[in-house]
Order: sequence, then structure tokens, then C-alpha cells
Amino acid sequence: MKTKTRAGCHTFEDFCSLVQDGQKADLIDGVIYMASPDSTEADDLFGWLFFLLYGYVAKKRLGRVFGSRVAFRLDDRHSPEPDLSFLRSECADRIEPGRVEGPPDLAMEIVSPESVERDYKIKRKQYQRAGVSEYWIIDPDEQKVLLLRRNARGRYQEVVPHRGKLYSQALPGFWIDPDWLWHDRPDVLAVLQQLLAE
Repeated sequence: MKTKTRAGCHTFEDFCSLVQDGQKADLIDGVIYMASPDSTEADDLFGWLFFLLYGYVAKKRLGRVFGSRVAFRLDDRHSPEPDLSFLRSECADRIEPGRVEGPPDLAMEIVSPESVERDYKIKRKQYQRAGVSEYWIIDPDEQKVLLLRRNARGRYQEVVPHRGKLYSQALPGFWIDPDWLWHDRPDVLAVLQQLLAE
């Protein structure tokens, strides 16, 4: 199923009025991209990652984790809804009813067949320009995770795994073994306990 787009120069106000509550969509350069429904496999992966991130952030009291229906208003023509996102406690004053003003500190996108170009190219540029510290691209079809981190010049640079693990700087102490994400995922509670024990 292909992503539906509403062409034209839409504003954030248009975005809020045209996209129904509960529908995942992105506003990128004035274009509204409305995502097709998730596959059951993608939904399982989302749930596993959300539980892990939410549990870690809550226990460490680092901030807030949001799922895929929360819009980050970057400006009047750009408002992505990352599949998963993290916002530091210090930025809690930017949380408004129905949206967050400004970028998240970390964004994760789970790639689907219809979102490949959007996740790898369009959103990469959008997140880099907006100042998102880390962008994780999780691609179930390719079974790979690309972690991009902004360098001193404000440009994304790929993070190389260390001993098979990808370590976050936006979430201190948090890491993922990409092999966890594909077949026979380990028990998420056991993984969370392992991360919290370190």
C-alpha cells in the first residue's frame, strides 16, 4: 500500500485540520504524507522498542518518550511524527496539547516498503536541519540499523557499532544490539533490566 500525499503548500494549521486524530502522517516541506497501516511485524517491533525506550527513560528520569502519533512542529511547513522519539526533561516546557514545539533529541523511524525514500533521504535532511541529535533508521526488510549523530558541524555522521552494539549519546547508557530486533527477539523486560543494571 502506497503512502497517500496531499500535494501543495500546507501549513501546520492545515496539517492539524486535515489529518484525523490517530492517523500517522508527516508534514514535510508543506506536503502531507499519510502513512499506510503498519504490518503486524512492524507493529510488534514498534511495541518492543517502545517498551524498552519508555522503561529506560522512565526509570532513569531522563525525559519523555513518544509514539508515532505525536507531531513535532519544527516550523509552519515541517512537522514530522517519528515512529519513536525522546525529549529531554529540560525541554518539557515545549510539550503542548497535541504537539511538541521544536525537534526531539532522538528520533527513530521503522522503515516500511512505502517509506524507504522518506526515511532514508527526506526525513534525514529534515531532522539534520532541525537539530535532532540522533536519528535511528531501523530497517526490518534489510535487517539493519543506521544510527546517525550530528557532529560539531551540525551534519549527520554514521555511528559504527562497538562490539556489535550501537550506543546512544542522546540517551546516556542506552544501547541496542541490532540482532535483537529481527528474529526471536529476546524478552524485552530482561533486556531492560540488563541496560538498567549497567
